[in-house]
Amino acid sequence: MDFEFTKEQEALREEFDEFFRKEMKHAPKEWAEGGLEAMYHTDEGFAFHDQMKKKLGKKGWLSRAWPKEYGGQDAPLIEQLIFNEVHAFHRAPGVDNFGVGMFAPTLMVGGTEEQKKRLLPPIARGEVQYCQGWSEPDAGSDLANLSTQAVREGDYYIVNGQKTWTTGGHRADHMFLLARTDPNSTRSRGLSIFNVKMDLPGIEVRPILYMDKGHITNDVYFKDVKIHASELVGKENEGWELTRQTMNFERSGVAGFVEGKRTIAELIDYAKAHKRNGKKISEDPVTRQKIAKLFIGLEVGQTLAYRINWEQQKGGLIFAASAASESKVFGSELSQQVANVSTEVLGMYGQLENSKWAPMDGKAATHYQFCVAANIFAGSSEVQRNLIAWVGLGLPRTK
Repeated sequence: MDFEFTKEQEALREEFDEFFRKEMKHAPKEWAEGGLEAMYHTDEGFAFHDQMKKKLGKKGWLSRAWPKEYGGQDAPLIEQLIFNEVHAFHRAPGVDNFGVGMFAPTLMVGGTEEQKKRLLPPIARGEVQYCQGWSEPDAGSDLANLSTQAVREGDYYIVNGQKTWTTGGHRADHMFLLARTDPNSTRSRGLSIFNVKMDLPGIEVRPILYMDKGHITNDVYFKDVKIHASELVGKENEGWELTRQTMNFERSGVAGFVEGKRTIAELIDYAKAHKRNGKKISEDPVTRQKIAKLFIGLEVGQTLAYRINWEQQKGGLIFAASAASESKVFGSELSQQVANVSTEVLGMYGQLENSKWAPMDGKAATHYQFCVAANIFAGSSEVQRNLIAWVGLGLPRTK
């Protein structure tokens, strides 16, 4: 397939690139390694993200492919992919992946006209920050097993329960919540989606700290929280289908593959400039083969992401779940290989962080520690392979 971009699209890429090159010169030291810890852990890091988010919103870059009436520019979806590529290459902040990448497309598919006009423009302008209320202590990858309840009482739903591993919950002012609205239902039946303001009475956020004390994820508790019925997205008890579509949006991005290619480029530069056992690391045939294999994998992954973008343009926002699952499982496991090879090539120096001796700004050590979770969060690799088998290949479900 020919993935060549037009002259106009390449000019747009240059515009994005020039903006991020300029803005990232002002990044605080927290952004040297990039990632979720840079965004959520410190006040300085989140302030930079929030500032960048408003700048991107003012330019209309967060929502180029959205309809104009909701804050977009009606631009082709490929332009949003180009933006995502450049944004990822610079390891830049400013994109609320939960609000822009997941909740907004879900609203466009299942929200009422009133909800779209009320909730989408603030996301497009970068004025709000979302988090995701899905996982629970007994319902992570098995999300359909969740137990948080939302019981209808008049014009409100009363919510009780607990969400866990809520990324950025302590920074968010909104959450899109999945809860059980039919207490007698089981599994995927009886679930509904809500837009929730995080300052409602009865919501408590408690930190879950990393081993290095980094604060990225949280437990979120709901005790008799009143959510107005107007915040129900889609039909009551039919939130599972919308949730599956939201999963697709989360897993269809190109950013991870582009950032991986930048890491490989930095690794090649290091291998060319440093010696081991009297020879340049880049001259070692085993190292060369490992790096080449990773680069080929990242090229394949980027092609998968392009295919998903093409399918989105062809069929609208709802597309085959198996394609998104292919990209997710391939990207997650490839990111672990990139982290492993990076620390191996860098040797003892690859274990250093926050040091002038740490190559690649210490990213290798950070990614090595973080990548263990890559094949679990956003849907485990086992779940993705089941979706590929059931939806993509039409194989029978296990009983």
